[in-house]
Amino acid sequence: MTNKDETCWQIQNVRVIDPFRGIDSVEDVFVVNGHIAERTEAAGCQVINARGLWLVPRLTDMHVHFRDPGLEYKEDLFSGSQAAAAGGFTVVCTMPNTRPVVDIPSLIHWQITRGKEIGLVHILPIGAISKGQQGLELADLYQMAEAGAVGFSDDGHPLVDSRIMRAALSYSRTLGRPIIQHAEDPLLAAGGVMHEGSISHQLGLAGAPDEAESVMVWRDVELAGLTGGILHVAHISSPGSLEALDYAKRRGLRVSAEVAPHHLFLTDEAVREWNYNPVTKVNPPLRPDTTRQLLIQAVIKGLITVIASDHAPHHEDEKNQSYKDAPFGISGLETFVGTIFRVFLDAGLLDPLHLFRLITVGPQEVLGLDYPGLIPGASADFTLIDPQMTWTVDGQQFYSRGKNTPLQGTKLKGRPIATMLEGRFTMRDQEVLV
Repeated sequence: MTNKDETCWQIQNVRVIDPFRGIDSVEDVFVVNGHIAERTEAAGCQVINARGLWLVPRLTDMHVHFRDPGLEYKEDLFSGSQAAAAGGFTVVCTMPNTRPVVDIPSLIHWQITRGKEIGLVHILPIGAISKGQQGLELADLYQMAEAGAVGFSDDGHPLVDSRIMRAALSYSRTLGRPIIQHAEDPLLAAGGVMHEGSISHQLGLAGAPDEAESVMVWRDVELAGLTGGILHVAHISSPGSLEALDYAKRRGLRVSAEVAPHHLFLTDEAVREWNYNPVTKVNPPLRPDTTRQLLIQAVIKGLITVIASDHAPHHEDEKNQSYKDAPFGISGLETFVGTIFRVFLDAGLLDPLHLFRLITVGPQEVLGLDYPGLIPGASADFTLIDPQMTWTVDGQQFYSRGKNTPLQGTKLKGRPIATMLEGRFTMRDQEVLV
């Protein structure tokens, strides 16, 4: 092949960190017609000298809120896809708490089709567990699975009824798709706007205790044992939940969990530091430093196998309300990589291969997806990262419509500088290429 068009690339001298194959080495990567290729297939390609850069395949964020359909003033599939590409992601899983709720096959199909039309990221929808996310009646999980749903969740709402949760987990066993639970006892958490503890008392804000999460996780673990179902705990954040997760692992249950970057990086002290600014308001809430350290250790020990952003954009007017009235949520896609670098790499707690496993192999295993890594014939989905780039977070520069970030003004080191999807660059030098 002698043409130098944008279907043929040679990425030279790049540090390949491929958790799918357990590879961490400096080599050349070749891309021809959307796929990883052998050197012999790639004569005459465009050359990128990537010395000093890292190349990581299939960065996956399995927990994002793109708000589409119905809440496009917060985010839509296009702006969310732009934010994902800017953040270095090639796969995202969209949560179903939209208007209408994504609880029927046609909406699953529409999201997938629209994602392909946009062409910036693989959009894998998560369908609702219950009709309308009302928690009263199971949605048609089988038909949504056939349409392409990779899992099921009522995220934004806990599934409270134990009978329905039992049924959902039973279906998950036969479908091979996880039930992703927003674990929260709504009565214990009622009225809480931050973590219940000394800081909430000092600030005079209503708090939600750790146990509002952990009691629900314990129940769901027992139901997973009863049914043999596949349970994934979203945005785990409490010590009791970690104990339940450890119990499930020791019993050999099909239970996994994710943690959000903001729960690894920030504490409830941020509410005071931001002087009641609702950019720090998130559910589950930011926890004390002792809990943050427990979450970090759970990641290091392999108890938590996924990091996911829980990207939750909101309109500026909504986040400008009082702390009590503002909605929960943080925009997290575009700060994701720099944040986890700060927590794990800068502190020497994990090596890059193990860290990237949490946003490649980890979510793919939970969702039952099959990507082989950077082998000839595989889709050329990867991210180039400059591990030495220092930059300052500015939410106003986000591609996401949600500018709500408590990391505003934070200096981070390490940033995606290019994202490739199926052999086409979707982002280069922080510019998303539509």
